[in-house]
Amino acid sequence: MVHSSSDLNDTRFSTTSSKPKYRGRFAPSPTGPLHLGSLYTALASFLQAKSQQGEWYLRIDDVDPFRTIADSADRILRTLETFGLHWNGPILYQSERLEAYRAALARLDHQELLYPCTCSRKDLASFSDGNTDASIYPGFCRNRNKKPVTDPHALRVITENAAVTFEDMLQGPVTQNLANDVGDFIVFRRDAVYAYHLATVLDDDEQGITEVVRGVDLLDSTPRQIYLQRLLGLPTPVYAHVPVLLDQMGLKLSKQTYADPVDGQNPSSTLVSLLTLLNQNPPPDLQSAKTDDVLDWALRNWDISRLSAQRTIPVNLS
Repeated sequence: MVHSSSDLNDTRFSTTSSKPKYRGRFAPSPTGPLHLGSLYTALASFLQAKSQQGEWYLRIDDVDPFRTIADSADRILRTLETFGLHWNGPILYQSERLEAYRAALARLDHQELLYPCTCSRKDLASFSDGNTDASIYPGFCRNRNKKPVTDPHALRVITENAAVTFEDMLQGPVTQNLANDVGDFIVFRRDAVYAYHLATVLDDDEQGITEVVRGVDLLDSTPRQIYLQRLLGLPTPVYAHVPVLLDQMGLKLSKQTYADPVDGQNPSSTLVSLLTLLNQNPPPDLQSAKTDDVLDWALRNWDISRLSAQRTIPVNLS
C-alpha cells in the first residue's frame, strides 16, 4: 500500500478553516489501473473542490472482493500523485467498513424495510425477456411467507410509490418513482457482498462529503441513494454528474471496454487535454508547463457550468 505525504492534508490549495464548508471526493474501484475517463472525472471533482477552497477526499471502493485486483489501489494512488491530484486526510477503504454496513442493514431491518429475495438472475431474465439490467423488480419475494429463508438470498429494501426528485448541478431536475421505475432494490447481495448503493451513502456521510462530482452514467443511481439517505437519516449532498468520455466506437471509456491505462509520461500534456475535454479552453502553451502550474491555471479558471446538460464527449485516442 502506498503511504506518502499525500496521506496528510495537502495544504497547497486548502482553506485555513479547520472545517471547510466544501468536501468533495473521488471513489475509484480497484479493478484495474486508472484510464483516461476515470482521470477526467477525478480532475473535475478535484478542481471543483479546490476552487471552492474546500477539501478533496479519496475513497477506494473495494467492498466487492470478487472484482478487486491486487495492487490496483496502489497503482491508482500513484497515478493521482503523478498528476498532482493530492487528497486530504486519510484514505477510506470500503473493505474496512463492513461493520458500519452491517449496522445500517440492522437498522433498516428493525424498521421492517428489508426482505430476503431468492430470485436468481435466471429467474429475472426469464421474466424480462433476458434483459435483467433493464428490468424493474416485479416484487416476487416481497409478500412471501415470513418463514426464515435458508436458501441463498439477497436483501431488498422496500420502495415507496412516490417520486424522488433532486436538482443536479449540471443535468438539471431529475425525478424517479422508485417503485415504478426500479422496484425494490438490493442492498445486500446473495453472494454476501454489501451493495454499492448502501456502501456509498454511508461512506459519503462518514467522510462528510457535501458535493458529489461523478460521471453521468451514475445519474440513474442517485434517487436510490437519496432514498437510502432519507431512510437512514443521513444528509444529502449536492450532486453534479459530468459527461462520460466515449471512444471511437461510441462506447464509454471503461475497464469493460478495455480502455488503456493512463500514460503518466507527460502529465502536463495529458492534463491540458483533459481540461480541453472539460470545456475549460486551456492555452496550448500549458503543455510545456510544470504540472503544478497547469493545475494553478485550471483552478483560477475553473467553471463547472461549462459542462451543463452534456451527457457524453467523444475523444480521439489515436
